[in-house]
Amino acid sequence: MPLQSFIDVSQESDFPIQNLPYGIFKPHQGSPRAGVAISNLILDLSLLEELGHFRDVAAAVSGGRNASRIFSGDSLNAFMALGRPAWKKTREILQNLLSAESSTLRDDAELRARLFHKQGEVTMQLPARIGDYTDFYSSYYHAHNVGSMLRGPENALMPNWKWLPVAYHGRASSVVVSGTEVKRPRGQTKPPDSSSPVYGPSKSLDFELETAFFIGPGNSLGQPVSIDHAEDHIFGIVLMNDWSARDIQTWEYQPLGPFLAKNFCTSISPWVVTLEALEPFRKAPPAQDPPPLSYLNRAADFTFDIQLEARLQTAKMTQPQTITRTNFRNLYWSIAQQLAHHTVNGCNLQTGDLLASGTISGPTEDSRGCMLELTWRGANPLQLSSGEIRKWLEDGDALSITGYCQGDGYRIGFGEVNGRIISA
Repeated sequence: MPLQSFIDVSQESDFPIQNLPYGIFKPHQGSPRAGVAISNLILDLSLLEELGHFRDVAAAVSGGRNASRIFSGDSLNAFMALGRPAWKKTREILQNLLSAESSTLRDDAELRARLFHKQGEVTMQLPARIGDYTDFYSSYYHAHNVGSMLRGPENALMPNWKWLPVAYHGRASSVVVSGTEVKRPRGQTKPPDSSSPVYGPSKSLDFELETAFFIGPGNSLGQPVSIDHAEDHIFGIVLMNDWSARDIQTWEYQPLGPFLAKNFCTSISPWVVTLEALEPFRKAPPAQDPPPLSYLNRAADFTFDIQLEARLQTAKMTQPQTITRTNFRNLYWSIAQQLAHHTVNGCNLQTGDLLASGTISGPTEDSRGCMLELTWRGANPLQLSSGEIRKWLEDGDALSITGYCQGDGYRIGFGEVNGRIISA
């Protein structure tokens, strides 16, 4: 029988006691602080810290560093920097406090009233101070589809794609929390029938269904992280939407890749799901051919069985419509390989850095992770339940991405990341 909490949690909830994702929330009265989600509630970690429940966390930290006051700030960075022993100890403490057998919180109504907040009555913020942001291009099906559009299926993948995790550096300052409106970007585009570019709002605005992971402890400049130790540097995973202006991208991307087409807005979900919560859903990664070079090769490498979907709701629709379903397992390059490759040249990652997966597409037409693929560059528009069609996202459209792992009688969910398009 799964571990039970004294908090009532439905089997469809994203946030059972087996999950306990971390986030930063702001009550209507009070300053931002750290919390964990359980059912439709948030447990205030800053108050638990004041009450002394995390004294044992310091002992789990290598070197005995002071781990006090790690949950009272407006980011998770201090906690993320402590490393996996401290994360595991904190999770153990929280599960004990929230279990059905524990009376510490269960039998103290006054304390529970102080500790718990309803999720619908707080404002969620970015979970971390993000110093740097890197976006990979790690889904074989996405890369093959896009390459087929540009160069034909026989030349879909660039020669390097199966040898290394391709990526570009994004803009950390424009990473926003779920619910933030997305202003249609302006920039240069070059219409096919024009001899010169024009300036104006993007006409080919797209979403990209992605995930991303946060760096916990970083590495020193010049000291790569081996793939065998990559997992020790990964705090947890969020959902991500890398909004993209395809017409701006088409004109600007050669020879240096994405720039203004990508850096105007990137949305992430507010709850960070830890690798400990995802452990029951660990799977072997897909076979790689050719075999990766030694620094990317790990016999015990892993992926996770995370079901993902995107829903679109236009201004005329009363309910969102699911437009794609895919899975985290469709990534060719693992998160450990991404991290190892990122640091192999000595690049120093820092606590709070965000590393994204790139669009996650599957092998079928209904598992493609962006409008570019779903409509095949606009040639096959989406037919919506409202009678509308979409080649690209229009003003007033709202796009949400959800994800979860299905367990026996419970699910490990990520909540959602959503955003609505507003005019330029």
